[in-house]
Amino acid sequence: MLLDIFSQTLRTLWAHKLRSFLTMFGIAWGVFSLLLLVGMGEGFRTGNKKQLDTIGENIMFLFGGRIPAAPGSHTASRTFQVTYADYLSIKNQAREVRYVTPVLIRGDMRMNYDSQSTNGQILGVTPNYNQLRFMPMLDGRWLDENDDADHHYVVVLGNELYNNLFNGKRAIGATVLLNGYRFVVVGTCQKMRGEASATDMRAFIPFSVMREHFPLADADHPDSPDSITYINYQPKDPDRDLETRREVRVLVSQNHGGIDPDVDDYWFDWDTIDQLRTTGKIFDAMNTFLGSVGLVTLLLGAIGVINIMLVAVGERTREIGLRKALGATNGSILTQFFIEGAFLTTLSGSIGIVAAWLAMILLGKLPTPPGFDPPQLVPSSAAIAVLSLSLAGIVAGLYPARKAALLTPVEALRQE
Repeated sequence: MLLDIFSQTLRTLWAHKLRSFLTMFGIAWGVFSLLLLVGMGEGFRTGNKKQLDTIGENIMFLFGGRIPAAPGSHTASRTFQVTYADYLSIKNQAREVRYVTPVLIRGDMRMNYDSQSTNGQILGVTPNYNQLRFMPMLDGRWLDENDDADHHYVVVLGNELYNNLFNGKRAIGATVLLNGYRFVVVGTCQKMRGEASATDMRAFIPFSVMREHFPLADADHPDSPDSITYINYQPKDPDRDLETRREVRVLVSQNHGGIDPDVDDYWFDWDTIDQLRTTGKIFDAMNTFLGSVGLVTLLLGAIGVINIMLVAVGERTREIGLRKALGATNGSILTQFFIEGAFLTTLSGSIGIVAAWLAMILLGKLPTPPGFDPPQLVPSSAAIAVLSLSLAGIVAGLYPARKAALLTPVEALRQE
C-alpha cells in the first residue's frame, strides 16, 4: 500500500511540475543559504585562528608602557621599555608563565656573504624562542643552550635572507659577516605565511651575543642600556591568560616605580589569546545572524510547502470524497498527503545540502585573502537543517493531511 501511495504521490507532483519545482526550490534555497552562510562564517573563524597560529600558539607580548607623572594621571607621563631585568623577574618569579623569552631587534645591520649583501631584522633570542613562536626549519638546526651560554657566533636565517645570500644553495656551515662579525650559519627557516611572513626577512642569533655586541640603539632611553625590544611569554593555562598578564605586569611594575597593573592605558602589550577569544565572539554572533537568515529562508520555504499542500487538498476534494466512499480510511488519506509533504521537504532539503557542499568545494579551489579559509560544512548547522526539515516536513504533511482525512464523503463529493 505504501508503494502505491508513493507512486501516486510522484504522479501528483509530476502533474503539477512548475508548482512542485517552485516549492522545492524554496526549501532547497533555504537549506543552501543556511549552510553556506554559516560555513563562510566558520571559514573566517578558522582562517583568523590559523593566521594567529603562524605567530605562535597562545602567545603574549609585553613591549613596555607609560609611567604617569602622578598617580592616576593620564596626560603627563613618560614611556618605558622592558629590560633584561624584567625578563629575569618573569622567568624566576612568575608562577603562571610556562615559557618566556627576551627579544632584542635591530633593523640597521647589514649581512654579507661572498659578493652578496642584504639587510633585514636581526633578532637576539634565547633558545626557547622556538617553543613560543612558530619556527619550522628548512635545513639545519635551531639555536641551543650552548650557543647562548658560551656566546657562540651562530645564526639561523629566515627564508628570504637565505635566498638573497645563497640563492638556493646549501648554507649550513657557511660564514656570513654581520656588521663585521663572523657568524656560522647553523639553520635556515621555511617560508612563512600570514602574520609570520616577516620572519622571512629576519636572522636569529643567540641573545647573549646580541646583547654584548648589538645592544638596542634607543636615543630616547640613554639611561636604559639594558633595554630590550619586547618580551614573549606563554601562560601555563591559556584560560588564565588575563591572570597571567596581570602577574607579569605586577612583576615588571616593581622594576619601574610601581605602575598600576590594572590600568590598560599604562601598558603596551598584546594578548593573542584574548584577541582570539574576542574574535571568536564576533564570529559566533555573525554565525548566529547568518544562521538566522538561513532559518528564516527555510521557514518561508516550509510555509510554501504547507500552502501548496492546502491548495492540493482543495483541488482534490472530490477525489478524496470518492476514495472514502469506495472504502478508503482516514489513515490512508492521512498517509498519502503526509508522504507528499514529507517527500517535498526531504528531496528539496537534500538537494540544498548537496548544492551547499558542492559550492564549498568550488569556493575552496579559489584563492582566498589572508586570514580567511574557504567555507566549511559545519556539522551542527547541517544537523539544524535536518531537524528543521524534519519539523517542516511533519507540519507540511500532517496539517493538510489531517484536514483532508476529516472530510466526510458527502461533503467532499458535493464540492465543485
